[in-house]
Amino acid sequence: MSTARIERVREHLENQGLDALLITTPSNRRWISGFTGSAGVILISQDQARLAADSRYWEQVKLQAPDFELVKVIGATTATAPDLLEDTGEITIGFESAHMTVDAFNQWQAAIDRAFVKFQPRFVPTHHAIERLRIVKDDDELDALARAVQLADEGMAHARSRLSPEMTERELAWEIQRYVMEHGADDLSFSTIVAGGKWGASPHAYPRDVPLQIGAGIVIDMGVIIDGYCSDLTRTLYLGNPDDQFKRVYDTVLTAQTMAEERIESGMTGTEAHTIAKTVISEAGYGEYFGHGLGHGVGLDVHEAPRLAPSSETILEDGHVFTIEPGIYIPGWGGVRIEDQCVMMEGRVRVMSASPKLDLEVDLEIGATV
Repeated sequence: MSTARIERVREHLENQGLDALLITTPSNRRWISGFTGSAGVILISQDQARLAADSRYWEQVKLQAPDFELVKVIGATTATAPDLLEDTGEITIGFESAHMTVDAFNQWQAAIDRAFVKFQPRFVPTHHAIERLRIVKDDDELDALARAVQLADEGMAHARSRLSPEMTERELAWEIQRYVMEHGADDLSFSTIVAGGKWGASPHAYPRDVPLQIGAGIVIDMGVIIDGYCSDLTRTLYLGNPDDQFKRVYDTVLTAQTMAEERIESGMTGTEAHTIAKTVISEAGYGEYFGHGLGHGVGLDVHEAPRLAPSSETILEDGHVFTIEPGIYIPGWGGVRIEDQCVMMEGRVRVMSASPKLDLEVDLEIGATV
């Protein structure tokens, strides 16, 4: 698989007039090589594919990245320059400008200045070169994503079965995290969010040592990683019988999500997709309370391309995996967000998430949804 991906990078280099590409971003490094170590630098040219790593990872590189020449180095990643670029000559190398800091770039340049006197490679910025290749998921990636989505669904079901007003937000978050880690997750996509009542008005709330309240909504946002690939799932529940305002807000969010999932199609821009849900929420009178984008891509990173947002000109196409997650957040009252992970197939959205969205009420006696 990495051989095919290397060839795609080489085709990109030719199209961009570059001699080589320097890859320093962990998820991009893993995508192109299969190497999962925490440190390493890749250089791909038309006739070479090199992976520089220190002694902690020499055996791991041989096992996980057999299509790459291992360059054995010692010390910090910038110190790899002389060994990684040996015999490359006066070439033009693209670097990942969206990820490499100014300090790191300066350190690379200084290392090159010290090591090469007669001929020096020249660095030029590239913008999301690997990310553009990663955006369409292949069958193996879709399989890993589907398994991550399934485990997230199971984790959400476990949360529903254990939820009670005696629990704190932090306790429920821990219960979710413990369950998924005991049932096959390699890690969490992000720290689990549990936000009860008014705290749900913060889209990126964190769980507190505050008991869950009867007569209030609970926003649960969670995700897991399996074989490197992420899931992202949000459901909003209610302890007790929802009042009219909560039902109205919830129904608006659910309608917005349903409309988006039914109407988004390949060829649309991320902006057009976002507008479908935004229009529903605005026409219901809650437009000012939906301030984030409709969704984001999910893969090796939990937030990646494509973006479904007001300013996204990315054209959606088959193989894109992304969330659809409208929300309404009212300060002093609370919030509602419903999020599915989806894949574009045969020109239409296919919802991967299976967690129920209609049974939001939680039975106070048995802790199960009704």
